[in-house]
Amino acid sequence: MNLSNFSIDGSSMETLLHYGFQLVTAVITLAIGWWIIGMITRGIQRLMNIRSIDPTLQGFVTSVLGIALKIMLIISVASMVGIATTSFVAVLGAASLAVGMALQGSLGNFAGGVMILLFRPFKVGDNIVASGVEGAVQRIDIFHTILRTTDNRIIYVPNGTLSNQVVTNTSHEARRRTAISVLIDYEDDIDKAREIMLQLAREEERVLKEPAPSVFVAALNDANVKLTLLVWSKTSDASNMSPVFSEAVVKALRAAGFRLGVNTRNSL
Repeated sequence: MNLSNFSIDGSSMETLLHYGFQLVTAVITLAIGWWIIGMITRGIQRLMNIRSIDPTLQGFVTSVLGIALKIMLIISVASMVGIATTSFVAVLGAASLAVGMALQGSLGNFAGGVMILLFRPFKVGDNIVASGVEGAVQRIDIFHTILRTTDNRIIYVPNGTLSNQVVTNTSHEARRRTAISVLIDYEDDIDKAREIMLQLAREEERVLKEPAPSVFVAALNDANVKLTLLVWSKTSDASNMSPVFSEAVVKALRAAGFRLGVNTRNSL
């Protein structure tokens, strides 16, 4: 090919420059628009914080708004480069249908997010147990709910899963009950053990007076008796009650001469 014979006439050059200018303008518009959308969503997030809008709604609203604005931006940029908007919308609709059928799980997650917002089984800040994981709800997005575990891991749980499976909300009620169980010998004094355990409960300031603490014989095993202490506390204190009381009960009973079984344990 002889490049010396290659030339572009005036009309072709004008057309090339025209479409080149459109393309550059579209790219710049897309970049600036994307940045502005980020600014808008962050601004709305701050506004909702100022207006004390429920944090449970904030993440979902900003996610949906961001996606909607980006779709509108893409359609506008497409029209700038000469793509007919009606044709583009038709193609986008057909593509959305095809993608939607391929991503039914994602649509289920979106619907699950809507159900969570409508029926409020939990909200941002609640501690929940679901799908084998436990953590505090950090954010409810369009497809996922974000949890933070006690060991500071971030877990993304699909909204569809949360809306279709059992979810335990351990923060819903103002009070929580903690149960601590110990095993003592049959020769040991049950009444004395009960009084020691109740005295520990009465001395702990985080234990509520009502309902009153109680100790009962939970089981008669072959080699020992199972005693269970029940105490009530504020939900915010419940996570610390079990380890604190377990250690205190074991130390107090051993100091009093009780021989504890190897299966001494606690539960919530």
